[in-house]
Amino acid sequence: MQTTPETPTSAVSRPTSELTPRLFRVVKRRRETADTVTLELEPLDGKPFRIRPGQFNMLYAFGVGEIPVSVSGIEGRLVHTVRAVGAVSTAICEQKVGAVLGVRGPYGTAWPLEQALGSDLLFIAGGIGLAPLRPAIVHFLANHERYGSGVLLCGSRTPGEILFEREVERWAEHSSFDVDLSGVRHALTTYRTVDVAGPSWRGMVGPVPQMIPKAHLEMRSTVAFICGPEILIHFAAEALLTRGLPPRSIYVSLERNMRCGIGLCGHCQLGPTIICRDGPVYAYPDVEHLLEAREL
Repeated sequence: MQTTPETPTSAVSRPTSELTPRLFRVVKRRRETADTVTLELEPLDGKPFRIRPGQFNMLYAFGVGEIPVSVSGIEGRLVHTVRAVGAVSTAICEQKVGAVLGVRGPYGTAWPLEQALGSDLLFIAGGIGLAPLRPAIVHFLANHERYGSGVLLCGSRTPGEILFEREVERWAEHSSFDVDLSGVRHALTTYRTVDVAGPSWRGMVGPVPQMIPKAHLEMRSTVAFICGPEILIHFAAEALLTRGLPPRSIYVSLERNMRCGIGLCGHCQLGPTIICRDGPVYAYPDVEHLLEAREL
C-alpha cells in the first residue's frame, strides 16, 4: 500500500547500508485493476530475503524516485501491489518483466500472527488496503489448523476496483474446511461490498463496517486486523468495540506520509509516534486518540 505524497528524488546516494537498495528483477507482472499492478520480484544477487506480513519496503524506480509499498506476498518471491497515483508509483507500475527495481527494507512492524494463535481472525480491508493484509490471509490459510475460523470483509469503490478478485473467490472456497478433532470448523468466510454498484453487481452496496454483524465470531476470542482509509479504520474499530471485541485485540495498519522508511525525516510523525519506525501496524488503543485529533 503506497502513500502520498511521493518522493521524486532518491535517498540512495546516502552511503549507509540502510539507504542502499538491493537490486530486484521483475519476473512476473499482473494487472489487478485499471490503475493497480502486482509485481513479483527476485533478487539479482540470489541471496534470500526475510520479511514478515505487514512490513513494507521502499521501492526505487531508477531516475524517478522511491515510495514505501507494503509487501503483498512472500511466497518464494517478493510481491508488491502498487496503485499508480503519482510519478513514482506510475513508473513502478509501468515496469515490464525483466526490468530492475531498487528495494530497501524490510521496515516496520508486522501483523501479530503468532500472538493470535488459537484465535478466530477477522480481516477488514478497504480498497488497496487488502494488499497489506494478503500475506496474513495466505498465512492463515496455510496454517488454518493453528487458528480458529476466519472472516474477510473487504470493500472497494466500484466492482471494477475489487483487488485480487479471482483470488478472493478462491479464498472463499476455504469455507468448506472440515471440522477438526476438537470440533472447530476452520473457514475463511468472505463478504464483499462496493460504494457504487454497476448494473451487473449482485453483491452488497455500502461501507465495509456495515458488514461486521455478518461476522459470526465469538468476539472474546477474536483478533481483528484492519487496513484501509483512516475513516474506515475508525468506524470499523468503533463497531467492533461496541460488539465487545477487546481493544487490545484490534490491530490497524497506518501508512500515511511515509518517506524515508527509517525515521530520519519525520515526515510520517503522528503525535509522538513515527509511523515508519514504530508502525505501520499498531494496536488500536495506541493510536486511537491520535487518529481522532485534527491535523496531526
